Amino acid sequence: MLTEILRGSMISASLIIAIGAQNLFVLKQGLLKNHIFFVAGICFICDFTLMAIGIWGVGVFISSNPIITDVLAIFGALFLIWYGFNACKSAIQGNSTMQIDSTQQQKNALTKVILSTLAVTLLNPHVYLDTIVIVGGIAGTLSTEQKWAFLIGAVCVSFIWFFGIGYGARLLIPLFKQKRMWVILDSIVGVVMFYIAYRLIIYVIYGS
Repeated sequence: MLTEILRGSMISASLIIAIGAQNLFVLKQGLLKNHIFFVAGICFICDFTLMAIGIWGVGVFISSNPIITDVLAIFGALFLIWYGFNACKSAIQGNSTMQIDSTQQQKNALTKVILSTLAVTLLNPHVYLDTIVIVGGIAGTLSTEQKWAFLIGAVCVSFIWFFGIGYGARLLIPLFKQKRMWVILDSIVGVVMFYIAYRLIIYVIYGS
């Protein structure tokens, strides 16, 4: 049991701990103190749900259906292009620092933040590849008891990671009081979003 918990933890960590659209989004919301409990919670719940679906056999169906994966890729690319454009616009205008202490804006933006978190998480086909196909494929040969242990290890890492970078980002707030740091972060977000969108478009066109 312990072996499978550790195995699930290591595989989950290798997939989650990377610079991507979701992690950058969580980091930025943490810096803005923008409903980070909901942001991290939604990311964790989505991870838990998708990993469970993958581990219990649905991953094979998703990965073998090109129509589903292509539709997800197209919608994901469109969303990421839109999000990347807004990030680049914010970098050029340099207005992110104005949001950092706006309590009223945080209250008004809860619905928007929840929808954006769901979009960043669920409109990116890579999340299905990581959680359903890869995690599900690795766990496919395990017994029922081992699958539960594997899932526990995987979701524990997910919980620690998302809440860690969400709330841990506040330690960087003194640094991000500088306008230049926000310009850099927004620029990185924009570039990463555009790159992932590009990869999704290539996937749809060439199938790889």
